[in-house]
Amino acid sequence: MTREHALAAALIGWLAGATATAADVAAARAECEREFRPTYAQSGKDVIWIPTPETLAARMLKMADVRPADLVVDLGSGDGKIAIAAARDFRARARGIEYDARMVRLAQCYATAERVDSRVEFVRGDIFALDFDDASVVTMYLLPELTMRLRPRLAQLRPGTRIVSNAYHLGDWGADETVRIPVGTAYLWIVPAQAAGQWRLAGPDGTEYGLSIAQAHQRVTAKLAAPGAATPLDAEGRLRGVELELGARSGPRWSLEAAVNGDRLQGTLKFAGRSIPVTGTRLASR
Repeated sequence: MTREHALAAALIGWLAGATATAADVAAARAECEREFRPTYAQSGKDVIWIPTPETLAARMLKMADVRPADLVVDLGSGDGKIAIAAARDFRARARGIEYDARMVRLAQCYATAERVDSRVEFVRGDIFALDFDDASVVTMYLLPELTMRLRPRLAQLRPGTRIVSNAYHLGDWGADETVRIPVGTAYLWIVPAQAAGQWRLAGPDGTEYGLSIAQAHQRVTAKLAAPGAATPLDAEGRLRGVELELGARSGPRWSLEAAVNGDRLQGTLKFAGRSIPVTGTRLASR
């Protein structure tokens, strides 16, 4: 029997026993480290290993509002801390992607020690080559240039996907939320739907409105062409995933709250003292 198989057998035997105490978990994790124990700032592919503090990892997952239905994908998962915490403390499914095979084995062993191996997996691979489009939450602690290199892929994830980064931001894609605590800073983004373009909105009585939207990440500006308005009415707002909110910048007061789904939107237009249910269709660009 190889050492790896012996360790697996010992852990399986432990898991079959009574409810684990903190001491049991610590002992099992220590057994995982007999083969390999990472060292602070050890070199890896494109990075060095700097572990995220426990309190910041917990805050990142809380910022992302992780729930049992989520799949959390940690990019550059190291010893598996964030993925394991997502499964252990939030009951989510989780996947870690890590290039160093030793770290992958250690993280998987830790997951077994923490009794979450049924909900978390670790994959050896390059974060720029492997697919993670199925994630509902993405976490990362990467160097600034790697974070920015990932930005185009992150922006193409499903609208509503939550992205949390330790320490480094995404340039002019401003964070939806920033948290600073003594041990570090975390940033949250919610991938916005693509709402830019020309829209035709229709009310229940057949009245139509024209809506032109310009978009820079989650920030939007808009012009509403409405019956009775001599000129288009300006507005500004933002997208939070698929949820669009617009409000007048000046002139007559109006607002729109709607959900964007591809080339359709549905919501409520408040205009001229009325709340009007509207359905919108994006017009084909010429």
